Amino acid sequence: MAAPRLVPGSALAGVLAGAAALTLAALATGASSAVINRAAIAGGVVVLLAAAFDVWRSVRAWRAAPPELTRQLPAALAIGVKREIPITLASTGPSSWHCLLHDDADAALATTGLPVRLAVEPGRATETAYTAIPTRRGDVRFAPADVRVRSRWGLFEFQERIGIEEVRRVYPDFAQVARYAWLAGDRRLQQIGIKSYRRRGEGTEFRQLREYRVGDSVRQIDWRATLRHDKPIVREYQDERDQCVMLLVDCGRRMRADDRAGAVGTTHFDQVLNAVLLMAYVALRQGDAVGACTFGTPPSGQRAIAPQKGVHALAGLMGALYDVQPTTAHPDYAAAARDVLKRQRRRALVIMITNFRDEDGSELRQALRVLRSRHLVLLATLREAVIDELRSQPLNTPDAILDTAGAHWYEQSRRDAFHKLAAGDGLMVDAPPDQLGVELVNRYHALKGAGRI
Repeated sequence: MAAPRLVPGSALAGVLAGAAALTLAALATGASSAVINRAAIAGGVVVLLAAAFDVWRSVRAWRAAPPELTRQLPAALAIGVKREIPITLASTGPSSWHCLLHDDADAALATTGLPVRLAVEPGRATETAYTAIPTRRGDVRFAPADVRVRSRWGLFEFQERIGIEEVRRVYPDFAQVARYAWLAGDRRLQQIGIKSYRRRGEGTEFRQLREYRVGDSVRQIDWRATLRHDKPIVREYQDERDQCVMLLVDCGRRMRADDRAGAVGTTHFDQVLNAVLLMAYVALRQGDAVGACTFGTPPSGQRAIAPQKGVHALAGLMGALYDVQPTTAHPDYAAAARDVLKRQRRRALVIMITNFRDEDGSELRQALRVLRSRHLVLLATLREAVIDELRSQPLNTPDAILDTAGAHWYEQSRRDAFHKLAAGDGLMVDAPPDQLGVELVNRYHALKGAGRI
């Protein structure tokens, strides 16, 4: 068993301070230095023996029956969302302890409320809690907690570790998905910018036969069923639900940008994942199959999720993408297009999400041409808020004038390149990162309403 790490306690500091005061008092009264030295040595030996016995007895009692630490961790965490982490220390031995507890939470968790002082009574459970805010996606580790325990006589404090190691996943913030589901159930989607579209005509997938109702089209009447039942029977159709949506997500260097530096979970890539989850949820609720591919990463880090149907597929999508991080590489649009054609042979709605620049025009145009040879392609690009801020700033200094002129030049170049890409069929979305999810859902609904997917 490893020797405990010791820290002098408050009682030992008090004893030493008292000994020093007595020594000074003896010197002030003119006592012999030889007598004072012998007394100091004898006192030191006594204190040392007492401290050794105190540490030995306390460590022995602690290790014979250490308190059991239990964390009540949630099944998963969401980036930027504060969660309370309750902790319980249950004493199984006959001794009481005064200790300072610091849970060894992952460095990616911003914690408050640690360390905390606790008094653990024998045969009782002591409860405490602290808060944690995940600052990045991926796996986070909760190692055994560090506990600094005061010895019986308070001469020393020794450090021990209790509890077990636990791992949890930090997912993108799915609050937008939850809010969509709630508003959809309450028919108030306009509050988050979701538009409703009137569908053209009837669906193309047969649903059921039913009796004729006033207002039904004569073209829907099934004459054979009408003759068989001796009453008007119509065919009821619904929008075709066996479609596929493939999300192609750029993980290149531009996705590392953050318009709100210092905030948690606001990088372009984090907000793109939020939009991906919202788009996937909506498409799955519509009965379509949803898959995803990443590009702009080394081959070993690329993720590919085959299209699946059903709302349960959202969990698989989140499980595959929750720990993906943007890289410092430039995205290879042509390779991404070839990879999608290889993986997805059946016609699908391919949504490519990237951060577009005017210098990407020729490469991206070629990739879109390859994809459009088989699929319906929607290109979604991120519009950076900092550009709009520079364009609208007051022109009160020479630097501000230069910055504003540069922003206008950059925006014009990007707009021209964007229009060239949109010249084919116009399936483009250019939105701020925090509005991307809503814009994708609106465009998806419009395409479904027009019968293009």
